[in-house]
Order: sequence, then C-alpha cells, then structure tokens
Amino acid sequence: MNQGVYPLAASMINQINRLDQISNNLANTNTYGFKQEGTTETTFNYYLKRAQESNENPTKVNVVTNNIPKIDSRYINGEMGPIIMTGNNLDFALNDPDTFFKIQNEKGDIVYTRDGAFKNLDGFLVDSNGNNVLNQDNEPIVIEDGFVAQIGVTRTPYTNLDKIGNNTYMPKNQNELEVIENNDNMIVQGAVESSNVNSVSAMVELIDAHRRFDQSQRAMKSIDEINAGLIDKIGGNTR
Repeated sequence: MNQGVYPLAASMINQINRLDQISNNLANTNTYGFKQEGTTETTFNYYLKRAQESNENPTKVNVVTNNIPKIDSRYINGEMGPIIMTGNNLDFALNDPDTFFKIQNEKGDIVYTRDGAFKNLDGFLVDSNGNNVLNQDNEPIVIEDGFVAQIGVTRTPYTNLDKIGNNTYMPKNQNELEVIENNDNMIVQGAVESSNVNSVSAMVELIDAHRRFDQSQRAMKSIDEINAGLIDKIGGNTR
C-alpha cells in the first residue's frame, strides 16, 4: 500500500473525532454551566521522542509512518459562561471559575457540576435529574430557612477532572479537591451560568473539520486512481 495513505487515513479519523466533539459542544449551547471541550493534535514522532526521553526503546518503522497525525489529548475550556438572572430562588450560579457544586448521582458517587438550576423534590434540593445536592459534609440539603449557606462548594482545576456524562465531572485526584467551608460571596442566588460555547466559532470549526476530512478523502482517492493506472500499465507490459 502507498505509505501516503496512512497519514491521510489517520487525518480522517482525527476529523471524525473533532466532528463528534464539536457537535457535542453545539448540542449543549443552551445547557446551564456546560464547558466546551477541545482536542489537540500531534504526530507519532512526538510519542517516539517522549518515549526516548524516558529511556524507552520504541520501534521506528519509517519517517512517513511516524509522521501520522494523532489526537494528543482532549481538554476542557474552563472559561465562565455569562451569568443570567432568573429570579428563581432555587437557581444558583458560582462566581469563581474553578468551583463546583457537589451532587450525589444515581450510583451513589459524588460528582461535580456548575449547573445550578436546582429543584425542590419532597423538600430536598436536587438537580434537574433528581439527584441530591450535597452540603459541606456530603449530606442531602433540606430546603428550609438558611439552606443556601449549606450548599457545598468545592474548588479544583479542570485538569483534575474527567467528564462524566454531559455536564458532571469526576476528580482524578481527591487530594486536589478543596472543600470551601463558607460559601459566602461564592454563590449568586436567583441566577444561572450559561454555557460557554460560542456557537459561531463552533460552526466555523465544524466546517473546517468537514473540509479537512473531504480533502484527505479526495487525496486518498487520487492515490488509489494513480495506483490503479500503474497496475494496468505494468500488467499491460507483461503480456
């Protein structure tokens, strides 16, 4: 097989991954507290170099194959979205970009979110999925006088978080979680944080990913046509 096909095929796979990620961002444009994701791309040579620096002995196939593009990582854009006043006393927004509400999901795990559009379920404060919002001691919050002061707030960098579902996160390292003992001036009641997805920029990225995929696809088709022509020519000369 023509070695030029490898990087082209890898590029197409990368663009498919980009399309999935960008489409998910666009689908959550109106999701409260949602943070858009992005991807970074590098070549296989980068991994070979990193392995060599770690005193490993990677196998080098050839320069062409090692230049195959590869998705390096996914990252979360932690910029705050606009805070919108709703007037609903069960809506809350965090005014610090690296802070989160604590939620106990249906599996019993404690997860973190910036979606503060809460509700009243049988006297308890819950999220839009009916999961309990937790206080500083990881206990469900009863809606009564002064309940706002009980809402648990935790600080951690986005680099310490893995996305679980569409809008909640799980910490990679529990030691990097800082429990805020007093949430005064950290919560805005009667407001929600909007998604930080810029729909115009996301659409531009979506078009770019489509074009890159199409370019690689057309280049592979051209290589295939050249190979077919060469095979016909060689076959004709051997008769």
